[in-house]
Amino acid sequence: MKKEDFYYDLPKEYIAQTPIEPRDHSRMLVVHRSQDRIEHRHFYDILDYLTDKDCLILNDTRVLPARLYGIKEGTGARVEFLLLNQKEKDVWEVITGPGKRAKEGTKFTFGDGILHAEVLSVLENGNRLAKFTYEGDTIFPVLEKIGEMPLPHYISKKLENGERYQTVYSKELGSAAAPTAGLHFTPELLQKIRDKGVKIGFVTLHVGIGTFRPVKAENIEDHHMHSEHYHLPKETADLINQTKANGGRVIAVGTTSCRTLESVATYCGEIREADDWTSIFIYPGYKFKCIDGLLTNFHLPESTLIMLVSAFYDREKVLEIYKTAVQEKYRFFSFGDAMLIL
Repeated sequence: MKKEDFYYDLPKEYIAQTPIEPRDHSRMLVVHRSQDRIEHRHFYDILDYLTDKDCLILNDTRVLPARLYGIKEGTGARVEFLLLNQKEKDVWEVITGPGKRAKEGTKFTFGDGILHAEVLSVLENGNRLAKFTYEGDTIFPVLEKIGEMPLPHYISKKLENGERYQTVYSKELGSAAAPTAGLHFTPELLQKIRDKGVKIGFVTLHVGIGTFRPVKAENIEDHHMHSEHYHLPKETADLINQTKANGGRVIAVGTTSCRTLESVATYCGEIREADDWTSIFIYPGYKFKCIDGLLTNFHLPESTLIMLVSAFYDREKVLEIYKTAVQEKYRFFSFGDAMLIL
């Protein structure tokens, strides 16, 4: 299949720049696959589509304030670091800008001296491996103090409250981007869902910055996905297997939860406790092995995420739904509205 097969036209004014308040007042387009029918609702109506046999699987990753601004030691030249993956305790893969200032052996200072970094090597993809030094046991409190939230490139407005780019259930630090389908939930709505008898389970997939990188290969089969770390705990695996045995539906909240579950089902041949890295690429033709429903946002044209959604439903129908969403003036991307596919 061609990359252009997943293109749709989106006016820039429909790209949400700020989150809706309250979180659960965003709109929600509901897709009934078996009936080829859609509805226009609000996110707080999600209770109408869940039963006490179902389970929701949420990604509890938490976004790192991973964007750092500092200076090059010796020259004072300004530099920007974006932390991607923790390779060892204090060694990270980072994106640097400008890259020419970050040659092997170069040292940098951040936050008026509370954090230092040395470039260990330049990787084939142009990223760097950098070793950080600081006072304390881990780098995370330092990042919380001096780092900034790495919002996607299509969001130009500064976010006043960094917690609005975190889900209310975020817990495990490690992502370069939020699992945005989960941004719509409030604690009150989650409690109402539990009160209805719907079970909630958690997985962790740390979202890499590669989620924003465009597909460059004309034939999508030639695209190589970035690798991301995931963890599926035993209690969640047991919940999924019990839900299936009872005739319920496993509904993934977001493409990251979906990729976690489908990775385990693919690599392990069953749903069980697992901790690994995945570079699974889901596009039309893929046979889903675990999920029965998908809650997601509206994704960028020609992105791997719209390809995943097209695999779960139907490419032409998904593009027609996106066209309808534009006509109905839905809000798109990270801070945008939701789509529930059942």
